[in-house]
Amino acid sequence: MARDTVDSTPLGTVADLAAVMEAGCKPKERFRIGTEHEKFGFRLSDHTPIPYEGPQGIEAVLTGMEKLLGWERIDDNGRIIGLADTVGGGAISIEPGGQFELSGAPLENLHQTCRETHSHLDQVRTVAEPLGIGFLGAGMTPTWTRDEVPHMPKSRYDIMRRYMPKVGKYGLDMMHRTSTIQVNLDFESEADMVRKMRISLALQPIATAIFANSPFTDGKVNGYKSFRAEVWNDLDADRTGNLPFAFEDGFGFERYVEWALDVPMYFVKRGPTYYEATDVTFRQFMNGALNGRVPDAVPNLGDWNNHLSTLFPDVRLKTFLEMRGADGGPWTRICALPAFWVGLLYDETAMDAAWELVKDWTQEERDALRRDVPRLALDTPFRSAKVLDIAREAVRISKQGLKRRNRLSTGGLDESVHLAAIEENLAAGQCPADVLLQRYNGGWDGDLSRIYTDYAY
Repeated sequence: MARDTVDSTPLGTVADLAAVMEAGCKPKERFRIGTEHEKFGFRLSDHTPIPYEGPQGIEAVLTGMEKLLGWERIDDNGRIIGLADTVGGGAISIEPGGQFELSGAPLENLHQTCRETHSHLDQVRTVAEPLGIGFLGAGMTPTWTRDEVPHMPKSRYDIMRRYMPKVGKYGLDMMHRTSTIQVNLDFESEADMVRKMRISLALQPIATAIFANSPFTDGKVNGYKSFRAEVWNDLDADRTGNLPFAFEDGFGFERYVEWALDVPMYFVKRGPTYYEATDVTFRQFMNGALNGRVPDAVPNLGDWNNHLSTLFPDVRLKTFLEMRGADGGPWTRICALPAFWVGLLYDETAMDAAWELVKDWTQEERDALRRDVPRLALDTPFRSAKVLDIAREAVRISKQGLKRRNRLSTGGLDESVHLAAIEENLAAGQCPADVLLQRYNGGWDGDLSRIYTDYAY
């Protein structure tokens, strides 16, 4: 998220809060695709992480991007922390450890998404290379310890750093050492949202396995295919997980709101100032718990939207749905991740097939997938098969969905072309981490510094 919002519109009932989300409903012809991807900045000379300040810092990259793009500057206490494209709708932001993120504009098709990705990476190289900076696509920093990763000067992150160690083992690792690819997708109605939420929650571990790309930590093999995903298994149970209630009868906007209301807050923002509020839930805030602690302690729409942005379930609901299960990776997978989900969720026949695939999975099975996939990825057992078999079927369904969408490139290709990278891996029975480990144990001869050349953007 590029910036925290300020909106003084007063809040009322649970139904009013649900209406905020329901306002995202739109006809299918207005469905859009918003792709987000993060990457790690490093010094080309020695592969160490770049700080915020200085000639080889994030601040210098953001300032250079501001000059190159002409986007609106976003500041926090006088320091640049991001850029907003007020025309197209995209944004650039920094995560707590300096992960450089593009939140892409809402686009009509995947060909546009891929062009946006290429343009962004080319722009970043144009600015960063003269500064001696490169960028790496991976799910987790492969060689840097947590203490080596610099902290970005963003007020909400200071609050999170104090709170995270209280509620889980890996919160600070998530903040500073992980990166992801996400896609934001639309829904037509509450019923459509529920259907997409259930399919995508069930299949999120499958996406994690397909895109698993973090087998190294602290310069060593860590025993996982996606250590980034393992981090989410011990982080903050209040605000993470696969939302079992989403599969219960009666699930809809109001049920999600009821869950969100009882999650502890991080902060309340008044003007430029952030007030820590980690000891109260949003429901308690609405009942006056912060009276006397923050100015104008009556919750408003900006407070609610900011709170929703601090919830981290496997699929997050706002006025759209966010798919949150994939590791960061090479540029081809930046295009493949949205292609996978668009093919499944933007075609009715594909959605029917995807639901048939997952509808009889039990909560215990969904929990087991979420628990075991970080370590085993495509080799995770499931019933009488493996996740690899489910992944191949899910990609087959997605591919047919993309073909039926029939959104053609200028060269006459449909959107299924963007699945090629993961189809190749699945044909070989491999996830990206398997390929990394083969290279590490083979041609790299245990030299993990090679990742900064072979996997840099």
